[in-house]
Amino acid sequence: MDADRSEIGLKTLQLLQERTPPQNPGKDEPVRRTSRRIRERKKQEKKQILSPKCLTFRSKVKNTRKGVKRKKNDSEEEENVQETQADNDKEFLRGHREGLSEYELERLENIRQNQAFLNSLKLPQISEALRPKPKPSLKGLKKEKTETEMLPVRKSLRLQNKGPQTAVTLEITPSTAKEPEKIVKAPGPIPLDPINLEEYVRVPEDLLNLWNEVPLKQDTETLDLKSYQEILQKLSIDEGCVVKVVKGRVCSAAFHPSGSSLLMAAGDKFGHLGLWKPDAKWGDDGVLCFEPHSRAITSMAFSSHPCNLITVSYDGSARSMDLEKAVFDEVYRSTSGLKSFDFLSNDFSTLLIGELNGEVAVVDRRTPGENKSLHTMAEKPIRSVHVHPVQQHYFVVAESSFVNIYDLRHLKRRNSLPVCELNGHHRSVSSAFFSPHTGNRVLTTCMDNKIRVFNTSQMDCNTPEIKSITHNMHTGRWLSKLSAVWHPKHQECFVIGSVDRPRQIQVYHESGRLLHTFRNMDHLTTVCSITAFHPSRNTLLGGNSSGRLHIFTDCFVN
Repeated sequence: MDADRSEIGLKTLQLLQERTPPQNPGKDEPVRRTSRRIRERKKQEKKQILSPKCLTFRSKVKNTRKGVKRKKNDSEEEENVQETQADNDKEFLRGHREGLSEYELERLENIRQNQAFLNSLKLPQISEALRPKPKPSLKGLKKEKTETEMLPVRKSLRLQNKGPQTAVTLEITPSTAKEPEKIVKAPGPIPLDPINLEEYVRVPEDLLNLWNEVPLKQDTETLDLKSYQEILQKLSIDEGCVVKVVKGRVCSAAFHPSGSSLLMAAGDKFGHLGLWKPDAKWGDDGVLCFEPHSRAITSMAFSSHPCNLITVSYDGSARSMDLEKAVFDEVYRSTSGLKSFDFLSNDFSTLLIGELNGEVAVVDRRTPGENKSLHTMAEKPIRSVHVHPVQQHYFVVAESSFVNIYDLRHLKRRNSLPVCELNGHHRSVSSAFFSPHTGNRVLTTCMDNKIRVFNTSQMDCNTPEIKSITHNMHTGRWLSKLSAVWHPKHQECFVIGSVDRPRQIQVYHESGRLLHTFRNMDHLTTVCSITAFHPSRNTLLGGNSSGRLHIFTDCFVN
């Protein structure tokens, strides 16, 4: 057994000596020799690595069936296939280099597929929709600087060496809790002092000259719809066409009838009246602001010869703005709020005023406070009154959910009977207007989301409804009510604001056809409830809830 063990030990020692390399005494680390097997394996791996191939994509039809004779038809088909493939190869390789490797071609194909996938996601359109809204225009009235109230510093009672104190609670009774009284303007004339200027400044001469300018006669010739649409498409808006004119929500607006320059007026819910001339240097960017009323200015209109601006308000007063006298003359005063008015004569001397208590007042401006007559139309508020442009003894009244036409010659103090009844309204009616030239149409705006056009060419009981247009009227409590208004030069067309997104102003034909939609993602970003066309120029204005006016025009505005 011992001899066998010794033989095994000798054999293991010989094997270890054969496998271990000889040591180099001059070096610290051993040197290992690569075996022949490892070197051969590396050579085989190098041979297996393929060089990049140059693909030309010129396919050839291979005949896998050897020894089989081809027919003539097969050879012709093969030649056609080769020609089409060659043409395809040329088109595919157009714009690419010849001799690209398989890897490079695969990379280009991946790039093309990724680009097609990104295009299918429509990322630019999504980013445009998610883009933050532009800031409103800072032109016009500036914000008033308010001083912050400095409160006394709170000190601890312990540091003041005071004991605990019990708070005295006062019971507030209905007699002690009084609401702040609203400031009511005194009756009589009010001086014309701009509130956006620190000191009293006389009316600028250029404004006075423009105010007294004789308006151009309106062109009664109507254009065809195609020409009219081309005119609307030329109207545009830019940064200089958006200006803050009044402090609060715009409730009414009007154009001065001058044809040489633009002058606009707007009234807000606080009783402020703003005048804006786009290229003027006076005021705040051409804006002068006044305060003739203490509550919302619900309606306004310019008169000529001499030129005055008539305004009515919820505070129960009707005033006439006279620049030459620099005063707001009081034309009429009532215990109820005033909603709407219109001129009863061509010389603008007689007014027809609708009140919130359901009465209609006929007022002569030449003798304020004396010649007036009241007629009760309904128990509910009157929303709108408008006089027939030709037969001025007829006028249309919007009474809650009813629209009636009355004859001024047959009015009674109470229980006056209408000449015509315009039926079909299911909710409250915001406005009703005769067409500007002939009065053969009546345009009504109702809260049942309908705009209706009636045929009033014959004043009888049968007034047919021509068209009913669906339009969203739900503006809420913070926006002025939408109201469709006729175009003064084209009596078959009318304009109205919209609550849809993107924000827009729409122009319709009386047949219900949408002629044009005014949009601008940068400068028209709010709902313009109040809209109006210029009587002689191609200009449209829109007023929003922040006191700004937007104008679309074909002339340049600085």
